[in-house]
Amino acid sequence: MDLRAHTRKYCAKDNRLASLSYFGTFAVYFSALGLAVAYAGQWAVMLPAGLVFAFAAVRLYVLQHDTGHHSLFETRTQNEIAGHVLSPFTFAPFEVMKQNHNLHHSNIGNLEHRETGEIHTMTLREWNAAGFWERLAYRLYRNPLVLVPVGAAFTYFIRYRWPKNTVRFGVLGVILHNLVIVAMLALLYWAAGMTGIWVWLAFSFLGGMIGVFLVYLQHNFEDTYWDRRPDLNPQVAALQGSSCLDFGWFFDLAVANITLHDIHHYNARIPSYRLRECHYSLPEEMGLRRIKFPEAVRALTLKLWDEEKKCLVPFPG
Repeated sequence: MDLRAHTRKYCAKDNRLASLSYFGTFAVYFSALGLAVAYAGQWAVMLPAGLVFAFAAVRLYVLQHDTGHHSLFETRTQNEIAGHVLSPFTFAPFEVMKQNHNLHHSNIGNLEHRETGEIHTMTLREWNAAGFWERLAYRLYRNPLVLVPVGAAFTYFIRYRWPKNTVRFGVLGVILHNLVIVAMLALLYWAAGMTGIWVWLAFSFLGGMIGVFLVYLQHNFEDTYWDRRPDLNPQVAALQGSSCLDFGWFFDLAVANITLHDIHHYNARIPSYRLRECHYSLPEEMGLRRIKFPEAVRALTLKLWDEEKKCLVPFPG
């Protein structure tokens, strides 16, 4: 099968589907937040509502990611406007994050440009050559109890206030973005007091942890792909170096199909609302791997890229 031709059939953008996804997610986001705030302290209502809010926040982040690829709405202008509107709710300043993500796509699987990825990975050779303090720092960094909660808090609440490459891609946009977040929180405080702020903060943090967990799994699993130029194969890197997480249809819906990351990296022009159909229409003989939840959890134990075995491995015993 000509995979490139197959994926091109799913690149058509539809403003009706995009609007349903975009505005529908906003409706869920605000409804769940309002319910969680209104029933703050009543755990039987607040916790489920907060969980829905957290997933809606993740979904908004994925939709912003789509607008950065201009793959959600039909026109470039529509995507740009939608992406900027999403920024305060995702904590990610649109223009800088768009450009950084494009660098990530351009260097997927490239061992010589790991700085463009979200999760840093050392090679086994680098680990063996590292000193005590460098190893300790990396062990702490890759520990799931640090990587997921601390990573979420640092990335979304601190680092994104001034992301990498801000000076290169848009200082004014980042400053305005941060001011809008302050205004949004002031409005929330005016409407719901500190209760609203704490509920928003707690479940935004939960959404951040879900996001970090998914970002980790997108490129960190046992038989992912890394290589160096000139041997690096971009198409193999896109498909084999990116995961398909098979957590079920409902989970895919909740996170706007970002779980189907292999096909997305192969052809980033496919809208999120067509990714699942594109992936599951492929014949089984294509051999695309789908990672179930137990294997996804086990992937958290993999820390180093072994250049000889060409797989991710745990720390040496």
